Amino acid sequence: MLAAFVSAPSPKDPLSVLEVGERPDPEVPEGWTTVQVKAVSLNHHDLFSLRGVGLPEERMPMILGTDAAGFDEDGNEVVVHGVVATPDWTGDETLDPKRSLFSELHQGTMAERVAVPRRNLLPKPPELSFAEAACLPTAWLTAYRMLFVKSGLRPGQTVLVQGASGGVSTALIELGKAAGYRVWVTGRSEEKRQAALELGAEQAFESGARLPGRVDGVMETVGEATWSHSIKSLKPGGVLVTSGATTGFSPGAELNRVFFTQLRIVGSTMGTRDELVDLIEMCRGTGIRPTIDVELPLTEAREGFERMLEGRTAGKIVFTL
Repeated sequence: MLAAFVSAPSPKDPLSVLEVGERPDPEVPEGWTTVQVKAVSLNHHDLFSLRGVGLPEERMPMILGTDAAGFDEDGNEVVVHGVVATPDWTGDETLDPKRSLFSELHQGTMAERVAVPRRNLLPKPPELSFAEAACLPTAWLTAYRMLFVKSGLRPGQTVLVQGASGGVSTALIELGKAAGYRVWVTGRSEEKRQAALELGAEQAFESGARLPGRVDGVMETVGEATWSHSIKSLKPGGVLVTSGATTGFSPGAELNRVFFTQLRIVGSTMGTRDELVDLIEMCRGTGIRPTIDVELPLTEAREGFERMLEGRTAGKIVFTL
């Protein structure tokens, strides 16, 4: 079957090890099933996998991809929840110490077919296209959990989103706007800032710019490049929710500001199956849809990876089959 995969890591030149070609059909353990994939979205996790981050070479070749939408074995339209918990785990899947995502321990979703636990399948509503649905289980679910589960913020309060154009960032803007938050964003270019305003951000600023006032919360996925600005942008008692570090994992701690102004720093990872159900219902009820930058056939996966690596994104990158 056709798949996008990696056979050996390349920390400095990840695109050099991206392969698109034939892989064996998936093996299906007990309690699992298969999905015929129609669409899969690209995430920074996939670039990290090419570099070997969290994916040692002994687990390769590994098919990439953490989320998907398609047809189950009975022909039903489904969305795949990307967090794979251990079989006996109950409760919040993201707290399972042995949890994984597709493409870490188990073959990923960038393929014509993927094996998944039956409990990881959710019905895809007809209102959502396969491409839109494929954006929800990773980037959009991450944003949903950051805003509505972890932040403790209320509609009407001001939220700063660091980075205006990535998949999680655009999801934060759209979800925040729909829920009644005042959303401010930072972006590296005028084009990215303008796109964020068109999505519903109230104000957009250059990266690192002095803001007109401090904010109640910061949604942080960038890491080292923006961490200090994030801390300095918060009101006393404010909250920083972090779910990633695409520019590195060694931020300036700014501990004096953290304790003196009594800030909260909260970690957030992906989301639960139940939260994905709620997110899907929010999309149905409000009419908001993931912003898709470009749809490409999986055979042209390299172009999508190049766009992400170079920062040429304005929403989600989706591969179709």
